[in-house]
Parts: sequence; C-alpha cells; structure tokens
Amino acid sequence: MSDVLDELVWRGLVAQSTDEEALRSHLAAGPVTFYVGFDPSAPSIHFGNLVQLVVARHLQRAGHRPLILVGGSTGLIGDPKQTSERNLNEPEVVAGWVQRIQAQVSRFLDFEGDNPATLVNNLDWTASLSTLEFLRDVGKHFPVNRMLARDVVRNRLESGISYTEFSYVLLQSLDYRELFRRHGCTLQFGGSDQWGNITAGVELVRRSEGERVHALSTPLLTKSDGTKFGKTESGTVWLDPEMTFPYAFHQYFLNAEDAKVVEYLKVFSARSRQEIDELARLTETEPHRRAAQKALADDVTDLVHGVAAREEAVAAAGALFGRTELGELSESALAAAVAEVGAVQVSGDLPGVAEAMELVGVVASRSAARRAITEGGAYVNNRKVTDAEARLTPDDLLHGRWVVLRRGRRTVGALTTRG
Repeated sequence: MSDVLDELVWRGLVAQSTDEEALRSHLAAGPVTFYVGFDPSAPSIHFGNLVQLVVARHLQRAGHRPLILVGGSTGLIGDPKQTSERNLNEPEVVAGWVQRIQAQVSRFLDFEGDNPATLVNNLDWTASLSTLEFLRDVGKHFPVNRMLARDVVRNRLESGISYTEFSYVLLQSLDYRELFRRHGCTLQFGGSDQWGNITAGVELVRRSEGERVHALSTPLLTKSDGTKFGKTESGTVWLDPEMTFPYAFHQYFLNAEDAKVVEYLKVFSARSRQEIDELARLTETEPHRRAAQKALADDVTDLVHGVAAREEAVAAAGALFGRTELGELSESALAAAVAEVGAVQVSGDLPGVAEAMELVGVVASRSAARRAITEGGAYVNNRKVTDAEARLTPDDLLHGRWVVLRRGRRTVGALTTRG
C-alpha cells in the first residue's frame, strides 16, 4: 500500500507532508482512512477540485478508505479570501449546493467493496454545538498568536477580517478531530493553499486526543506564465456540464501548452509512465501533432463527463471545423459548440452570406467577406459558397435555429434566429 505514495510523488501530486517517512510507514501498515473536504461555495465544484478527487481515487485503489466531506457548516462561513470578506450565502442555498456537490463527487469513487467511500457533512456535528462548547472544547487549543501569524490573516489585518472568517480554521480543524473520533481517520489532504488549515487540524488532534495523524497537500497547478490552470478568459472551468459544456471542457484541455501538458497528464490521466513518456517524446519531436493534448483532453473529459460526452464533443469539434457533417450533430452537441464560439442573434429576414460573415466576426468587413467568397474560402454549414450575392435561407438553419459560418480552416462564427 505504500507504493501509492511513490505514485503520487511521481505524478506531481504531493507538495507538502507532515512527515513523508512516517506517512509512508503509516500507509504501508494500512488500510488508512483518509478525508478530503469540499466547501459548497457554488452550485458546482470546479476544475481545481478535480486534483483532490484524483488523489482520492489513487488512494482508494491502493486499498485505503475515503471519507468525502462536503461542508454544510464550513460552507456557511467560507474560508478567508486573500483580499476581501466573503458574502455569506443563505442556509437553504448552501444546503442545495451540498446535495448537488455530493452527487458530483460520488461519481469519482467506489461506494461499495472492501474499502467503500463514505460521504460526510460537517453540519452533522456542528449544528447542535453550542458556542460555549465550541470555545471550551476547540478554541482552547488555538493560541491567538499562531492564528494571527497565518498568511491569509496577516494579509487581511490592515483591510479587516471578521471574527467569522478568522475562526474558520477552528471549524476545519474540528472536522479532522471529529472524523478521527467517528471513523478513525488519520490522513487529511487538500490543496497547498489549505496547508495552514490542514496542519491546524493535525495539531488539534495531537493536543486534544494525544494522537499523531498525518497530512499532505497537492500543488497549485499553473500555466507557464504562473497564472492558475483551470481558469479561462470567461471564468472558471466547472465540472457541472450545464455550467461548462463538455465541448468547452474538452477544448480547454486541447489548448494546453506544450511546456505544461505532460505535467497535466501525470496529474489527471491514468495512463502508465511508459505511455506518458511516449507522449512527452512526441511533444518534443512532433509538437504539431498535439498528441499529448489530445490524450489529455480525452482522458479528463472521459473522467468527468464520460466517454459518450467526450465522443460527442470530439464530433462537434470535427463538424465545426469542416472535418465532418454539421447536420449529423445532435441539437445538444451543436448548441454546446455554438455556445463556445458565440452566436450572434438575428431577427426578421435572414441576411446575405457576406453580411452574415461580417456580423459573426469571421471577417472584418463586407468587402472582405465578398473577397473570401470569390476566392473560395467561405463556408456556410461547411458548404462552400461561391456567389458573393448569395443569401441565407430557412433551409440553412440547423435544427431550425443556427447557421455556422467559416472563413478558411479555423475562423468560425455562428448566428442564431432566437436566444
């Protein structure tokens, strides 16, 4: 069972640990009950959370027992942000998000067998906890000077931090102790930005229970310029398919940088070292093939959305860029692809092709559109248009709604007759 730690290290999934050799011995003597937590701060978890679910899968497959915590109480408070106070969400909103996120995370782990995963909610042990009990039983173990020394608190002292957010670390630490008491949990992990909260839980168990427990953190994935991996110009990459369509999800990973794609493959793909080494070689010797990016996009989309959704996303991309027939796409697949491209809505009579190309932004002007048409570089629904005076007709509307316009091989836009 200790081999899993070597695997996690090779895959770049370990940033810090309380004591690597002690943890290695602990895992070897397993099975170990471990936990990772997710706060419901939105209706869905995002791509950054996927790193933790991947670690949980590795540990479970090595024979260890997962506890997956969705924080019904910590979600009501919110971990302190580096810059400003969080807005507190209504309890009924948070409760709804808890249910949605529990359903999401459940897809990644096995809830049957010899080491089944268990879902837990910290509201179960905090809802009935009185203020006096909390202060006496938990707060007593937290020196204020240590809490003030935490980076996020120190950064917020000048601008101000509420007692609510200041005390968040106590709540998360209580989770570790409660799971230790209830389930024998002896390992917690999370993102490196949570390291202070995680080690505070280790310390609470030591102080109040006289027991040694373990912790590790995963690194924050970044792009080559240092910005967060998992963010796009339009916002967060969500795991909920209604918030980030599988098409957009797949496209995001297809665009991974050569300098980083092998790092991401190690983290998110279940491929062997030999397979990943070969993809690394191809990235260096034949980067134009983008073999590693295709493998990454396929593997992560399979993991999050399933094979059928990935196949539909690949088909939509092929059709959008003229490699297959647009008319063969389902309405949902085409809707996702068009949403990613961005569709311009028109009303009344359909415009001419040249006007439509200008409207959707595949050319800079009407004259440029006419020139593209006469030069053979204009397409309506992947059908070449050669008449500069051609007009769109209702027959051009895919699923009665969309028209896809393309200039050359890669410049694509769309219009729709309704929102």
